[in-house]
This record gives sequence, C-alpha cells and structure tokens, in this order.
Amino acid sequence: MARLADNMEAVQLGMGTQLLGHARSLVAEQGVSADEFRYLAARLTESLGDVLRVAESRGRRLRACGEEAAEADCDDL
Repeated sequence: MARLADNMEAVQLGMGTQLLGHARSLVAEQGVSADEFRYLAARLTESLGDVLRVAESRGRRLRACGEEAAEADCDDL
C-alpha cells in the first residue's frame, strides 16, 4: 500500500512540476486571454492541493517513524 501511495505522490509531484513550467511560459507570453489564465489558475489550484496532500501525508509518516516505527521502516521517506 505504501508503494502505491509513493507512486501516486511521484506522479502528482511530476505533474505539478510540468504544470509549473507551463505556467511560467504562459505568464511570460504576451496576449494571453483571461480564459487561458482562469484555466491555468484552476489547474494550479488542483496541483497545489495535491502537493499539500503529499506534504501532509509525508509529515504524518515522518512523525510515525519518530514515534513508533522501526528505523528500517522509515528509510524510504
């Protein structure tokens, strides 16, 4: 289960990285429409939600490792 969560987190963070690159390019362009910016804002909002979820999840796992898990179980964090 942890491996599946790790894979999903990696996908979400990778998509966020790609989206950030796209956002930087779009912001630098001239003549971008309000609709394009709204679409970008919606996708960035979704991505930020994913990133915050990943950070929260990893924080919980780190706390669990510090409190109760064996060190060997926490090596992959």
